[in-house]
Amino acid sequence: MSVAVCLFTSDLRLHDNPALHAAVRAADEVVPLFVSDDALARTGFAAPNRRAFLADCLTGLDEGLRARGGGLVVRAGDAVREAVRVAAYAGADEVHVAAGVSAYAGRRETRLREALAADGRRLTVHDASVTALAPGAVTPRGRDHFAVFTPYFRRWHAASPRTPLPAPRRVPVPPGLRSDAPPARAAVPGVSPGLARGGEKEGRRRVTAWLRGGVTAYADRHDDLAGDATSRLSPHLHFGTVSAAELVHRARAVGGAGADAFVRQLAWRDFHHQVLAARPDAAHADYRPHGDRWRRDRAGTAAWRAGRTGYPIVDAAMRQLAHEGWMHNRGRLLAASFLTKTLYVDWRVGAAHFLDLLVDGDVANNQLNWQWVAGTGTDTRPNRVLNPLAQARRYDPQGAYVRRWVPELAGVAGAAVHRPWTLPAGEREGLDYPERVVGLEEGADRFLRARGKR
Repeated sequence: MSVAVCLFTSDLRLHDNPALHAAVRAADEVVPLFVSDDALARTGFAAPNRRAFLADCLTGLDEGLRARGGGLVVRAGDAVREAVRVAAYAGADEVHVAAGVSAYAGRRETRLREALAADGRRLTVHDASVTALAPGAVTPRGRDHFAVFTPYFRRWHAASPRTPLPAPRRVPVPPGLRSDAPPARAAVPGVSPGLARGGEKEGRRRVTAWLRGGVTAYADRHDDLAGDATSRLSPHLHFGTVSAAELVHRARAVGGAGADAFVRQLAWRDFHHQVLAARPDAAHADYRPHGDRWRRDRAGTAAWRAGRTGYPIVDAAMRQLAHEGWMHNRGRLLAASFLTKTLYVDWRVGAAHFLDLLVDGDVANNQLNWQWVAGTGTDTRPNRVLNPLAQARRYDPQGAYVRRWVPELAGVAGAAVHRPWTLPAGEREGLDYPERVVGLEEGADRFLRARGKR
């Protein structure tokens, strides 16, 4: 009787899972394996919010597999060592795994292939499991990746993601395999109080609700901070409880300007993955250096982290992050621009803080979005500075988003909430809200002088 191993990584789902689909088709029995990797814990990437969401995902995956006659095998330790041990014990000829784009994923794949080969077994890596199009599926002539989004999107849009695969009806698992219990969300300390639930069932419910309603208005409302009119699917895409390829197909079937705008955001995700696949060092090194001599501003950085900068729209975004482990995309842009271009603090400081809290924090999207905002990445206008006051007038005109997340200002009426320092002295004294850490003109001038633009 033939056996294959499906090693789950960032594809924690049964529907449209190329690695699982191939393993089921290739063998009589399949070992669905997840390894809680010690290396990720040592690097700090296993932050509380992602650990809690992951626990939901693994519990849901195990339940789905049990309904199909199997169950998830969970191990802890080195991912390569455990995968090789399980393959040997089960007598598996082949291990299937989804392709990753980070430097760590590349090292894991190389080690796994070599270790399996030494044991007379083989590794099969499946592209486009965590993205709609595989990194490298479209490239410019003479180069290994696109460095600018617009030409990438034209090629991406003309290409077709693979046809989504059905969930297997049965996943028979060989007997006698030891498994640790899936981790419990309740056992994870330090989780943001408003963290959303994870798992494939919840992810697919959100997709259906989104495509039946919210997506139609997405083109007009995706930047509405108070309206919160985004899909909130990014954590599910990060953990792979929903498939990017399936999501593109389903959104295109809905059609319209909203669906088109949403699909474009999925293309941005693929764009960052193809950049990181080609340039793994972009996770920590400037993609396009400008010779920045970043400031060490401990007080300003601490105020930014705490949501106490004195700029309500920035502070609201940072407090949403702390409470939910998630932040509206427009808020991410404003918070990142403020840190890197108004305070002129290294983007890596901000990226690390986001990774400490973001449930959807992954290397490709977090690091490369931070680089885009900081002007060290793929932005074709690297010296643009987002003015938080102008952005607040445009995307939170009545201040509802600020009042939701900055309760000290809940009693301030209308748009005045964005400029509390302009209130009469008597009203200001009654607010437990800080003074501005820096003037906007001072910050912008300092940044542009550092970049040699003034």
